[in-house]
Amino acid sequence: MLNIYNDLSNAKEPFVPLTPEQVSMYVCGMTVYDYCHLGHARVMVVFDVVYRYLKYLGYRVNYIRNITDIDDKIIQRANANGEPFLQLTERFIQAMREDAAALAVLPPDAEPKATDHLPQIIAMVQRLIERGHAYVAANGDVYYRVRSFADYGKLSGKSIDDLESGARVEPGEAKQDPLDFALWKAAKPGEPFWESPWGQGRPGWHIECSAMSTQALGDTFDIHGGGADLTFPHHENEIAQSEGATGHPFVRYWMHNGFVRINDEKMSKSLGNFFTVREVLQRYRAEEVRYFILGSQYRSPLNYAEEHLDHARAALSRLYTALRGLPPVADQTPPASSSFTERFRAAMDDDFNTPEALAVLFDLVREINRAKAEQPQQAAALAAELRQLGGVLGILQADAEAYLRAADPGTTDGLSDSEIEALITQRNAARVAKDWAEADRIRDLFKQQGIVLEDASGGTGWRRQ
Repeated sequence: MLNIYNDLSNAKEPFVPLTPEQVSMYVCGMTVYDYCHLGHARVMVVFDVVYRYLKYLGYRVNYIRNITDIDDKIIQRANANGEPFLQLTERFIQAMREDAAALAVLPPDAEPKATDHLPQIIAMVQRLIERGHAYVAANGDVYYRVRSFADYGKLSGKSIDDLESGARVEPGEAKQDPLDFALWKAAKPGEPFWESPWGQGRPGWHIECSAMSTQALGDTFDIHGGGADLTFPHHENEIAQSEGATGHPFVRYWMHNGFVRINDEKMSKSLGNFFTVREVLQRYRAEEVRYFILGSQYRSPLNYAEEHLDHARAALSRLYTALRGLPPVADQTPPASSSFTERFRAAMDDDFNTPEALAVLFDLVREINRAKAEQPQQAAALAAELRQLGGVLGILQADAEAYLRAADPGTTDGLSDSEIEALITQRNAARVAKDWAEADRIRDLFKQQGIVLEDASGGTGWRRQ
């Protein structure tokens, strides 16, 4: 049975959805004012695997990943660029979708945008005011009254007393209590705005997700995910808003993926170690980046270092080498159940333990390699199983031969495929003529170029190292 670590209870719990055989899942998506960075990539890949595995188990999944397309950072960037904010956000929405597709991230079932949900946002703010959880300040802002919600802090573990000691009212704020947070911000000169019962303004960031998630999935739904940095205050505020407005429990299972670090340091533009997905993909293949992300359990920190990406490259090369020369999955039926599939499922059922699931794939590779020579039919069936299980993780779906022969990103001065084939022909001719010096010269050239030759009775194959 699937067990999920629930950050609300700080324990692994058996996963029992609200509706049998159906799962409702909401994940906080991107704030679209810049290109996606590695932290965004981890969120997308982690919850893509959750989505894939739930579907693999037979659930009908309604997966919602929102887009924040109005907030302070977006307004500041658009003003700095001298462009309409919607023009900015549409450009980066397209870039985000391109990055997600490169990483083999499946599109969610819906991708709501905050600017498309102003009626729902305004209605939720109004309900909070009516229920005594919010108030209109003298300057036209609307604030959530934190002390009105008795369970505030139940997700993050923070107490009102601890929060109070470090809270203060910033200049320009009109809140009644330093702990209160904005639901609606009165319009300032040069900012986009919408009409509301409290005057012209725009929503606060936290209320956007509460309105979009409940609109899409109902007052209570199964899974809410996002990065660990969102636990407080964003997700804590979502709970207060949603439960304050509806009177019902908001989310049953809270999941948060760990932080991304760069060479054991916090990723930060000020430290000069900030990488976008596009920058990384200039040096590594997208499948290598995805494998690297899956190499750590999703709740643990992920340390980005080039040697870890190199390890991912070598690991995928080994997996694809096992598939080489065997029929594609469409031509073979994997076994309905095997010890490998059972172990894979046991790993994934343990809070989506992808490192252990990957280890099972390598055990399967060893079995394929043993069977290739003497039991080709068994090897083909095992290869189909490897591709099927790899597909649950979003890997191993490319043609093996094409993958192993493809040049690495950023490579511009290596041998082309046709040059390699021509040199192999020259080498074979040299060997027939017993010109061992020429044959060795060509092999050494291949070695310098990172080309691995594979001599067999049927001829000479090759792959890039």
